[in-house]
Amino acid sequence: MIHVYVGPTLHHGEPLLSAPRVRVLPPMRHGDLFDPAIGTGDTVVLIDGMYHQAAAVRHKEILAVLDRGVRVIGAASIGALRAAELSAFGMTGVGAVFRAYLRGDLDGDDEVAVGQQPDGSWRSLTWPLVNLRHVLAIAARDGVMAPDAAAGLLAAFGGVYYPHRTLPAVLAICRRHHADAFAAWLQQRRSADPYFGDVKRADALEAVLLALTSTHAPQDPVPARCWDTGYYRRWANHFATLPVAGEPMATARRVAYQQLFDPGFPAVWRAWLGHLSEHPNDGTPGMPLPERMAELTQPHTGRIPAHTLFHPVPDLNDPSTVARLLAHESAADRATIARYAACNDTARRTQPGFCPEALDNAVTGRALQCLWHCPGARELDDEAAARGFHTSAHAVADLKHFLTGLLHDQEHHHSLSGRELTDAQ
Repeated sequence: MIHVYVGPTLHHGEPLLSAPRVRVLPPMRHGDLFDPAIGTGDTVVLIDGMYHQAAAVRHKEILAVLDRGVRVIGAASIGALRAAELSAFGMTGVGAVFRAYLRGDLDGDDEVAVGQQPDGSWRSLTWPLVNLRHVLAIAARDGVMAPDAAAGLLAAFGGVYYPHRTLPAVLAICRRHHADAFAAWLQQRRSADPYFGDVKRADALEAVLLALTSTHAPQDPVPARCWDTGYYRRWANHFATLPVAGEPMATARRVAYQQLFDPGFPAVWRAWLGHLSEHPNDGTPGMPLPERMAELTQPHTGRIPAHTLFHPVPDLNDPSTVARLLAHESAADRATIARYAACNDTARRTQPGFCPEALDNAVTGRALQCLWHCPGARELDDEAAARGFHTSAHAVADLKHFLTGLLHDQEHHHSLSGRELTDAQ
């Protein structure tokens, strides 16, 4: 399968994109490469990406899919930029824009940035600087304008913020710099060929054609697995989902629900720590957790609980880990998570500006104390550690995603007593 992330650079009706093996997707953003539909042996063609309206795709996300045996081709826009940055790690770059970045002739992301239509059509509303650079080079070569004048006009175009670099703005700058002949020539060439000077489009078509016509040869492993960091693990966990009743549900949310609401979760967490102790994945010898604790805590053997020393970040894309952490999960738990998510959605629609993350820390903290029957901050921190949270602040942050649902349940007598939640407020 070929997964093409494209927006304004190519119209989604482009004939090459209608090939049977091509899956056309919107511009790539942070998290898109965690899509379970992208499998070993597939090809990702990265052309367009988001980096203004949403977080851009991280380099380590690309390194991770390369390590899984996915070919990644970049061209034209952010794809060319990322390919130049990661070519040494196995990402394939295609086209003139990529080669210019690789040589160092281009170094700014504003060279390829464009303003996009806000209606979801991804149509470009502005000219990317790299295309203007290209047409100015053609104009200078063909004697339409002197090279020095072309360089001055390019500097003027570069001084315009990319979302404002519309065709009227380009023409206005031409008039201001007495480049009317160039403006008339450009409009004439564009009338004859609407794609004249569109080097980004040419590169994007080349990248898709390469994906369709070439064989995917396995890449060498990414050196030293440099993508596998704590940051990457947290990103991967954030985007991990599993189907529940045919609909994807965030695995991290399901685990957090068990951490917060299952009275027996401390035992689940201890069992998982014990499993890690006996089956470490860092090459060290495995041993029972009590024995490992005895080595680490002598002469205080048995006095320090394991959860106070070890705070591993689980891999929520590992089925075995997920099965262990959700050992007590029931169908009713999953239904409650879905109901609480619906409560958040309702609040977003009916309360402008609502988001769970913005709920008051003190209110949520008091609700957590009621939930865990912890009279003070120290007891709350101890209970949080026993349930796998680094601190009680992390538990409070997770509880915010369920708090609106808890308040809804309070009204219907499904959860904590009214007195407890009223006190928490």
